Amino acid sequence: MFASNPSGASAERTLQLLLLSSLVAALIFALGCAPVVSRGGAGTDNPGLDDAPLSTGLDKADLDYLAEENLNALFDSGFWQREILDHPDSQPIVAIFPFRNDTSEHIDDQLGTLLSSVETFLVNSGSVAVVSRERQAEMMREARYQQSGDIDPATAAQIGRQLGARYYFTGKVGAVDERLKKTRRVQYSLFMQVIEVETSLVKFQNETARSKAIKK
Repeated sequence: MFASNPSGASAERTLQLLLLSSLVAALIFALGCAPVVSRGGAGTDNPGLDDAPLSTGLDKADLDYLAEENLNALFDSGFWQREILDHPDSQPIVAIFPFRNDTSEHIDDQLGTLLSSVETFLVNSGSVAVVSRERQAEMMREARYQQSGDIDPATAAQIGRQLGARYYFTGKVGAVDERLKKTRRVQYSLFMQVIEVETSLVKFQNETARSKAIKK
């Protein structure tokens, strides 16, 4: 009979230990590189999570600021006082049309969030009746209006009348993008108008700016 080979058994055990060590190391590395998920907002351990910007793009804080500043200017305007607040018994119907994207960025989702904020402010004001945006979208599809294009005053007035609106909101978001060495600054602006449906007169307009910068 042949004797067993001690050196061969030892080499096999060494190989097994090396493989086991490699698996343990890989597991430790994977656990160390696992994503860390945080929850922010009121009532959490990290209420300031949403405060810090992550890019020069438009985030929720920027959209809320732009909408709030423009609407505060609206609520303080002579138009709002004379034609809305001075006639509490004749609550006018208003429509909110899509805002044009005059930036080079793809911000359709952000514009949707912005319009929702404007709608919420107007509804909560209790001074106007706001046409459902779903109904507006239906009317615009019937008029073959495309989200990415401009809506001409005649078509806007026609849709406004069909919706029973006295005024409609329109506007655009623009941006000026500048770079200097390792710094990039983007200056966003929200331009908003309120148009009277029957006359196409501009009853209110305002522009608010918001800047963001990043240094590499």
